[in-house]
Amino acid sequence: MKVASREQAYQFSQGRRNFIINGVATIATTSLSVSSINLFFNHLNRIKAIAFDAFPIFDPRPVYSLAENMFPEKGRELSNIWRAKQFEYCWLRASSKQYRDFWGVTEDSLVFASKKIGLDLSPGNRKMLMDQYLQLNIWDDVLPALKTLKKKGIRLSFLSNMTAGMIESCMNHSKIGEYFEHVISTDRVRSYKPDPRAYQSGLDILKLKKEEILFVAFAGWDASGSKWFGYPTFWVNRLASPVEELHAKPDGIGKGMSDLLDFIRQL
Repeated sequence: MKVASREQAYQFSQGRRNFIINGVATIATTSLSVSSINLFFNHLNRIKAIAFDAFPIFDPRPVYSLAENMFPEKGRELSNIWRAKQFEYCWLRASSKQYRDFWGVTEDSLVFASKKIGLDLSPGNRKMLMDQYLQLNIWDDVLPALKTLKKKGIRLSFLSNMTAGMIESCMNHSKIGEYFEHVISTDRVRSYKPDPRAYQSGLDILKLKKEEILFVAFAGWDASGSKWFGYPTFWVNRLASPVEELHAKPDGIGKGMSDLLDFIRQL
């Protein structure tokens, strides 16, 4: 095999360098939107940390299954109203600066939902339903993904509306605490996502740039909120919901954690 001379190697290196420079220049001078160009350059930066909402990790379905088992005739209706009112109260309180933490909001929403459907909810039944939020299991695809991400050296944290106590209780229940560096609750700023102050918590705690933190959402509105804030965003769309019409499409969408891993490999 003929070995290239030092001069030939230098010329090859210079040629490749010029190719890359010219390619970038071409991108910058085409009719691509500014946002598309920014996205291209942002993706050249390696993701150093992932901030997860709680629910791509923890499966909330047992909460609603418990409600349906406890109240066969009204459990599904109770769950639907409870879930909707839970986030409605978060947003109302955030916009009105009338903060109450997520545990309190969750209980208030449950009480409202039971009254709405005429269900006599005893203190014991209320406690059973609330306590289910303290012992959520992880989705089946979570643990292998956490192991892979940890091996890649990516820092993992939560960035959730749930209180730190709720998240830590579920982490202990599912035995995944070793994988997470921080539990960041929006409780620290006494507000809720999509308030920009809530997303800012990730920057304040992780001490990284926005483009170095990938936010992973469970809900479509949260994916849009994080894009408005400026995070690279992946939506784990486990419920197969349509993209919100908020003109803030996430950078990646998938149905589970394996899709998240594929997305990260492409960055």
